[in-house]
Order: sequence, then structure tokens, then C-alpha cells
Amino acid sequence: MDYVKIAKETIENYGPKVIGAVLTLIIGFWVIGKIVNIVRKLMDKRDIDPSLKPFFLSLVSIALKVMLLLSVAGMFGIQTTSFIAIFSALAFAIGMALQGNLGHFASGVMLLLFKPFKVGDLVDVQGNVGVVEAITLFNTTLLTPENKRIFLPNGFVTGGPITNISGQGEIKVFLTFGIGYDDNIDVAKEIIQGVADSCPQVLSEKGTDIFVTELADSSVNFAVRPWCKSEHYWDVYFYMQEHIKKQFDKAGIGIPYPQMDVHVNNVGAH
Repeated sequence: MDYVKIAKETIENYGPKVIGAVLTLIIGFWVIGKIVNIVRKLMDKRDIDPSLKPFFLSLVSIALKVMLLLSVAGMFGIQTTSFIAIFSALAFAIGMALQGNLGHFASGVMLLLFKPFKVGDLVDVQGNVGVVEAITLFNTTLLTPENKRIFLPNGFVTGGPITNISGQGEIKVFLTFGIGYDDNIDVAKEIIQGVADSCPQVLSEKGTDIFVTELADSSVNFAVRPWCKSEHYWDVYFYMQEHIKKQFDKAGIGIPYPQMDVHVNNVGAH
């Protein structure tokens, strides 16, 4: 067997293809690097969330590299349709297995893109109130006033109303206080106003709304709305609750609680 002849034929048949494949890979990886850099610059200009950048860049890079490798395989006469079919079936199987997680992932992308809130905002997500500590692709972390950490799947976050309590910079703190029907409304309003003025975090120049909102079964209820910086929401909330109770006690104003009056009629004995 003439090994020299076989080697020569092999080189003649496959040498150009190998050289072409190597050159294609070198040039292809260089072009992919350039494309990824262009995408990165575009994302920087559009102020895309930093949490999304690594994911999108790796997605673009992997997709382009797979296409490049399939093109190189085609240069050697390898049928790439079978590889594409396998990849498609594998992607479908993984998608079905991770259907729930993919939903949370898609919701995470929406949160990072449209930004209904950001890290540091005080939010109410379907009854879960807390400061946003982190936003990842799969879940959102809230830190409650009790220093509890809540991990919410992003699908749950985007599946209902989101109230961004502190996103405006300044906010009204919604409070309700009740007094008895025998107590003086004007005196109670003066006390509430005085407590609001004494609170260091209340923005006194914006005024405090104080008005009777309901004549309830056992109390006259006031709606109280002091202004404050978003980050001082809980400070104002707890300050007002404590000090209004103390001032009401000093003034002899009662805070009613649900009760029932029972009237007994004396019936003469027969």
C-alpha cells in the first residue's frame, strides 16, 4: 500500500477544507467578538439594567458561535440538519421541564426592562410590603419592616397589581384615627396637627390633610395624610401612631373599640 500516495490524496482532498475551516473559525470568532462589543455598546447607550447585560451578551455570543460551528461542519459535507433537529428536540424538552422557571425568567426580564420599581423602593406586591433588596432574573427580594426577607417568584410579582409606594420621592402616609362621639372634633384635629408638626420627618410646608372621613358605629374617624420623603414612610407612620395615642390620653380623648351596649328593662314581678 502506497501510504505516501494516500497521504498526498488526503491532503489534496481535505487540506483546503481544513485550512478554510480554520480560517473560517479564526475570522468567525473575531467577527463574533466585534458583534458582541457592538451589542454591549448599544446596551450601554440605552441604559439597559446591569443585571441583564451579561445574560444577553452571552446569549448573543453562544447563538453566533453555534451558527459558526454548524457552518464549519457543513464545509466538510456533514449534514447539519440532523444536528439542528437534535438541538430543537433538546431545547423543547428542556423548555417543557423548566416551564415554570422560564415563566419566572420571562417576568424577570420584563421587570428589569420596564422597571416598575428599582432596588431601594418601598413596594406593595399583592399584600407583601417591603423595600426592594434585589431583582434577579427569577425572583425579587423584599425586606420587610420586621427585617424579614421575602423571596417572590417574578411570575407572582408580575401576575397582579404592583404598588410602588416610594417611587415618587415624596409620599403621603395614609392614617386613620377614631374618637368617641362625645369627644370634641376640633380639639382632636388640633392635637393631630400638633403631632404632625412635631414629627421631624413630616414635610410641614406641604401641609397635612386632616378631615372626618366616616361616622362609624362606635367612632368618628379621621383621615390623616402627612407628607414625607419616601424613605421616611415607616418613621412617620409609627411616630404618628404612638404620639397621637399619647396626646389623646393627655386630653382625655378616647379611642373607641368595637363594643355593644345592652339595655335591660326592669319588668315588675308578677
